[in-house]
Amino acid sequence: MTSPIAPSGEQVELTHGDRRAVVVEVGGGLRTYSVGGRDVLDGYAMDEMCASGRGQVLMPWPNRIEDGRYTFDGREHQLPLTEAAAGNAIHGLVRWSSWPVAERTEERVVLERLLHPQPGYPFALELRIEYRLDADGLTVRTTATNAGEAPCPFASGMHPYFTLGTPTVDALTLTVPARTVVASGPRGLPGRAQDVEGTDYDFRRPRALGATQLDNTFTDLERDDDGRTRVQLRDDESGVEVTVWADEAYSHLQLFTGDPLPDVNRRSLAVEPMTCPPNAFRTGEGVVRLEPGGSWTGAWGIGSSL
Repeated sequence: MTSPIAPSGEQVELTHGDRRAVVVEVGGGLRTYSVGGRDVLDGYAMDEMCASGRGQVLMPWPNRIEDGRYTFDGREHQLPLTEAAAGNAIHGLVRWSSWPVAERTEERVVLERLLHPQPGYPFALELRIEYRLDADGLTVRTTATNAGEAPCPFASGMHPYFTLGTPTVDALTLTVPARTVVASGPRGLPGRAQDVEGTDYDFRRPRALGATQLDNTFTDLERDDDGRTRVQLRDDESGVEVTVWADEAYSHLQLFTGDPLPDVNRRSLAVEPMTCPPNAFRTGEGVVRLEPGGSWTGAWGIGSSL
């Protein structure tokens, strides 16, 4: 009798010093990340199926597409409604696909996936994700190449949840260097964009998250001299903190406290780097147009002080 297959497929453990990460075959996602034996990522067990998008890769679009319908180069496309209750197509087409390992060392793994044309997305993409651990933390570098004969629309995101070991995130201090926030409507679709000044969503200066419920897109991101934007989550009592950074390829961040999800419910905070806002395939905002043979690359990562 063969051994049972883990719901998330092959498990690839990466190590560097006291840093550990587990990358999985299913969806090419990040299942766990810890430093000094302390979990930084609110992941899931090897015998569990991924829930609530934990650590999943979101391509060729992140977040939602209203009614699963969009137009590209004058042609209308209809995607399966993978968020059926709300009538949306959500989080792309590769979350449950098998991603074979292409390269592997103790500190680094590269997974690759060929996305074939299909109903609603009749385009071919070669996708590649590199996870690398070093003394600074974890870096995730994604590359997408148009393998077809016609231009295609593309966007990217990822869905990690972060924890500092506290029962909830309410007492944690949050810093989000963003000048604009977009609310989520009843179907999870974007509402009005507004300046964060004077709102409950102004985290440009560090302050406690408190009871603020987040399922919001942040943009107009302030960047450091290296071109990266940095979100910080800190437990002032213990001094433990985590930093989530994203390079200039990522123009938006989705922050989500998971209040409606029983398995999250504020025990962790999702910080999702995205190249576009929700519903971008409908609006065109932030969508990358990949010409045949053309490529896009973006990187984000996790640093921590424990």
